[in-house]
Amino acid sequence: MQLPVEKWTYWVYFLPVMLDDRSYMREPEYERRWSATMVLLIVNAVIFFVQEIVRHYTRWPVNEYFALSLDGLKHGYVWQLLTFQFMHGGLMHLLLNSLAIYVFGRPLEATLGKNSFLRLYFLSGVAGGLLQTAASWLAVTVFGSHLLGGSVLGASAGAYGLVAAYAAMFPEQPLTLLLAFIIPVSMRAKFLLLFSALLEIFWILVPGDNVAHAAHVGGMLGSLAYVIWVVHPPNGLIRWPSRRTIEPPRELVHTAVPKRSLWQRSRAEKPDDLPTAEFISREVDPILDKISAHGIQSLTLGERRILEAARNKMDKG
Repeated sequence: MQLPVEKWTYWVYFLPVMLDDRSYMREPEYERRWSATMVLLIVNAVIFFVQEIVRHYTRWPVNEYFALSLDGLKHGYVWQLLTFQFMHGGLMHLLLNSLAIYVFGRPLEATLGKNSFLRLYFLSGVAGGLLQTAASWLAVTVFGSHLLGGSVLGASAGAYGLVAAYAAMFPEQPLTLLLAFIIPVSMRAKFLLLFSALLEIFWILVPGDNVAHAAHVGGMLGSLAYVIWVVHPPNGLIRWPSRRTIEPPRELVHTAVPKRSLWQRSRAEKPDDLPTAEFISREVDPILDKISAHGIQSLTLGERRILEAARNKMDKG
């Protein structure tokens, strides 16, 4: 049976274009050279290279042990829920997934921080894998169909999760897409998520290709669950109740701040020397309010540096 490889079918027709000359896509000068997004892209490329070498020059069953399948999970190969996310069915498959990870991963990592971003990404991938295997089991046991019974590989579930998280956190952010790689089309992020979800659900109900559409939907659902229960942006697309108590967004109040000389500010008052809780309350909360009201693209370079400092404090903590 031919493998139902996760081709990035949606992006074959809609190529995301978020040019670097736009303010919200510029990388801050202080950003670390090797971000988690770039590490993911490099690891995916290296594993694809190794995968192809092994497949062409040996008879070792790479897909049997590392691609995700219902039979593999039945045999206890639970590591497949992670390893399938780094495998790909071809060079174009890898490139399209890498493009989506690069476009949506950078702003999400800058907003969430490295650790939270990675949790979001891998949770989306695992959720997509679980939903795909559940759909495979249902198709075999209930409908007697083996169309969904093969192995699944690819980073598409995680990539769709990044799209969903971006749309949930920045629903009004305008995006420019290339229809059929040629025609530029602009839409807001929330409509991109809606279109993607409807398209994937349609192909689940009307199966006709070897694509793991249930994994794509699972990736989006896992990502939205993470946003709801962990991130929960107050002015984002998601406004449902969460297990966390979220304070309502405070209104921005512009007040005159008296100028102080450098020697009037004691060393203990420097942001880097403040305790983490006080630093977040004094320095970070006003910036989060600004993001809620005007979007992340409204931040100045100084404010982005403060967020970077806060992220470093939380990573260390």
